Amino acid sequence: MSKLLPGTRALRTFEAAARHLNFTRAADELGLTPAAVSHQIKEIEDQLDLVLFTRTSRTIRLTEAGNVLHDASIDALDLLNRAVSRARKLTRGTSLLKVTLDAQFATKWLMRRVDDFRQQKPGIELRFDITYDVRDFERDDVDIGIRFGAGKYPGLCAHRLFENIIIPVCSPALLASGPPLKEPRDLFNHTLAHIEWSRQGVTWPNWSMWMHAAGVDDFDDSRTLVFGSSTDATQAALDGNAVALADFAMVANDLSQGRLVRPFELGIKVAPEFAYFLVYPQEAKDDARIVAFREWLLDEVAKTPT
Repeated sequence: MSKLLPGTRALRTFEAAARHLNFTRAADELGLTPAAVSHQIKEIEDQLDLVLFTRTSRTIRLTEAGNVLHDASIDALDLLNRAVSRARKLTRGTSLLKVTLDAQFATKWLMRRVDDFRQQKPGIELRFDITYDVRDFERDDVDIGIRFGAGKYPGLCAHRLFENIIIPVCSPALLASGPPLKEPRDLFNHTLAHIEWSRQGVTWPNWSMWMHAAGVDDFDDSRTLVFGSSTDATQAALDGNAVALADFAMVANDLSQGRLVRPFELGIKVAPEFAYFLVYPQEAKDDARIVAFREWLLDEVAKTPT
């Protein structure tokens, strides 16, 4: 019977083609040519003696048999991915701890402190997965994560890290040589940068919101620079190209070392349910590596200025 089943590579090709209902998009995802995808699908159909897609000159769609196999392929690939993740964790031993987190938290907060953890816990090797993607602890080869969200993570332990206060920052050079910044309206003479982010009806503070809080109701936000990540917005401020709205906890070190300054003290809180959280599977809460990293991280958070 096993000889009649497509291999893993062919199954991935079929799953991508069935999900996209487009051989070209499936090929782009898999790093293949559309012709190669089409050829693999034809081989599967011949091997199984089934028609999985109906094809016209412009479109493809799944047959009834194709739908059945697509549902099964999703389950099979997911089961295999989870098994591979567990196998990798078993074979890499108990000294390695893999931490997943986003680039903002990594570069602006954690990496400045991680040497202290390594000195305190020389028997634990840290390895980092830097990504804005949300990893699955069962499918991906990671042990613990730092996520920004609302703290609702079924099956996971979650520890709130920071209250997010969004403040204006700029470089000392811009403050010294640019148009003066004595009152909020003076910001009209500068390039202003912020990020655009919203989730579950909550919007990350932007310049329109900050101006409103400062009592300025005629602000035109059409000339602001909008970035996709806080790291890029903060870098624009560090480079002296803009006054940016930044998360205080993420720029506290830049402020304390004089790379950035606060032209105004006014800050805006992000909706209280949203924050950075340390998360890990509930069944791993007594893992010695996770206990050590959790206790160290929460202690470092407590030391961070707010």
